[in-house]
Amino acid sequence: MRKLLYLILLLPFVAISQEIPSFLLNLSEITVKSGHNAQFVEGVKSWKKCYKDNDGKDEWSMWRRVQGEGTVYTMTSTMANWAEMDDDNDPAGKECRMIVVNLIMPHVKSVHYNIARSIPDFSRSTAMPEDTKLVWVYNVKTSNSTSFKECVGELTSALKKAEGDSRGIWYSLQGGAPEIADYFIGIPFKNFADLDVERDGVWKIYEKANGKAKADALRAKIRASISSDWSYMYNLSEELSF
Repeated sequence: MRKLLYLILLLPFVAISQEIPSFLLNLSEITVKSGHNAQFVEGVKSWKKCYKDNDGKDEWSMWRRVQGEGTVYTMTSTMANWAEMDDDNDPAGKECRMIVVNLIMPHVKSVHYNIARSIPDFSRSTAMPEDTKLVWVYNVKTSNSTSFKECVGELTSALKKAEGDSRGIWYSLQGGAPEIADYFIGIPFKNFADLDVERDGVWKIYEKANGKAKADALRAKIRASISSDWSYMYNLSEELSF
């Protein structure tokens, strides 16, 4: 299935097992043609049913972007290592190939495929909770990667001391187009109501632990290391995930 996704849709956040080591995350951002969302959804449902009926083994999650222009989904899956890219033993994927061609692709405006690697030192020590239905993704392009990672390391250390763990999983992009992020973090939430829970921000936590002067210095350092940043929320589409 993974090979088929790469070759046809270039498609490929699923839950990962506990105590997560570094892993690879396949990300396919799918922009749906204006007015075609219903047809796209039905096409993915048909593909999912075909894959399930043919005893497909691979898993994926489909996330719909909450903000921004147009209708955008990100389809994700994980790999333990690069060698999994060589595995094309997926009879179910091959059996369902033409559903992708005939029922999904006519409704797709564009697909952008990327691969990211998790950064365990900066990330939560356990997998995303099984009840995660919403993920807040913060993206960064850096002008000084070394300085940026030093700052994230200090912030993460303060957060882990205060709360016992990091709140999300950090990733570094593995190559890709000039406009894509260099790093991003995915922070899980149960639902939108979970966003209403009041929590200290990471800067407030750092300042409480280290004082205002040190917090201001670190804030200036990280700002100087970032050339641009942006964030989106993504809502899990369970009916399109497998």
